[in-house]
Amino acid sequence: MTRTVHIIGAGLAGLSAAVKLSTGAGKVIVHEATSAAGGRCRSYHDASVGMTIDNGNHLLLSGNRAAIDYLRDIGAAERLAGPPHAEFPFVDFASGERWTLRFNDSRVPFWIFDPTRRVPGTRALDYAALLRLLRPPFGKTVGEVIACKGLLYDRLVEPLLVAALNIAPPQGSAKLASAVIHETLAAGGRACRPLLAREGLSATLIEPALAFLQQRRVAVRFGEQLRAFRFGTARVEALDFGDETIALSADDTVILAVPPYIAASLVRGLQVPTEFRAIVNAHFRVDPPAGQPPILGVLKGTVEWLFAFPGRLSVTISAGDRLVDTPREELAKTIWGEVSGLTGLPAELPPWQIVRERRATFAATPEQDARRPGAETSWQNLILAGDWTNTGLPATIEGAIRSGNRAAGLIASR
Repeated sequence: MTRTVHIIGAGLAGLSAAVKLSTGAGKVIVHEATSAAGGRCRSYHDASVGMTIDNGNHLLLSGNRAAIDYLRDIGAAERLAGPPHAEFPFVDFASGERWTLRFNDSRVPFWIFDPTRRVPGTRALDYAALLRLLRPPFGKTVGEVIACKGLLYDRLVEPLLVAALNIAPPQGSAKLASAVIHETLAAGGRACRPLLAREGLSATLIEPALAFLQQRRVAVRFGEQLRAFRFGTARVEALDFGDETIALSADDTVILAVPPYIAASLVRGLQVPTEFRAIVNAHFRVDPPAGQPPILGVLKGTVEWLFAFPGRLSVTISAGDRLVDTPREELAKTIWGEVSGLTGLPAELPPWQIVRERRATFAATPEQDARRPGAETSWQNLILAGDWTNTGLPATIEGAIRSGNRAAGLIASR
């Protein structure tokens, strides 16, 4: 075949599609507007801390099957690190109480019957309330399906859903929350092991993919920003990059794997999510203290998750819209004050960096979820990919990779 697949965008959705298509017939070209691949999932050298840091802290779970398969395909599965079993240490910042959730491996949740494994202060019967989230009514919010209060909610449901949905759970889509529960708690501990890219996001998820694609002669062209599509009656006929226009043959296909607001500017009449939520990350150049867990959940503080990497402590705060306009140094001091209290490290502020993503994810409300388009469009040779498309999951690494796989599958089936 002489067909060419043009992939617009070298984030995880675009890269995963390219990886799948690279083993088939035809030519694949990836066009990336910036000078680096990865989108939100990337690493870079930061002068403020004098080291390479991740744009944001992303946690994978052992049940993220598409992400794990992608890493296997590009030969990087061993670059994820995590405990042998599903364990999540937590601390209540207000009271200082610490505990560890320990899920058993099987799908039968024996852990909820063991006071040393479950959320302290809860009873096994309390967990029955989560059953309502497994089959929620259509179009409802989490707050309309379960009571968003109590120890179980405060110490398990809220931190889980805030991290997954990036929105205050009472306003979040019950359908998306259900998908999270189905693929984590309901799937058993084998699906819940936390996995971190200890060497960095780019070294784990992006650079091996670029090397894989290079070996298969897939061109990844940086600095190529798509200015416009040239539409015909039923097909995209050309790609306008400003200084170059690429005419498409009858067999050529395009995968558009860019953020939703960019997609909407390129494709007339395309319905996409229009509301977004922020994520705030803080990075501190300091050696983690001995015994510091790789990931620590924090309740009743500004900090939500504390990650320990070699020579660095990093913090993630989801649904962080309330913090995006706080002066950076003030925010760094606030966050470090909590981190030093949690770890016993000196109160003096070490070298730091604050990374605020104002439009990190679409707002995971029922209304915005309903605006997510499918992969196919009204143009025969134009397919969409991205964590904002209708993957059935919130905006996550797993959702982005599944969308890329789906786009590749549609092209392969044609």
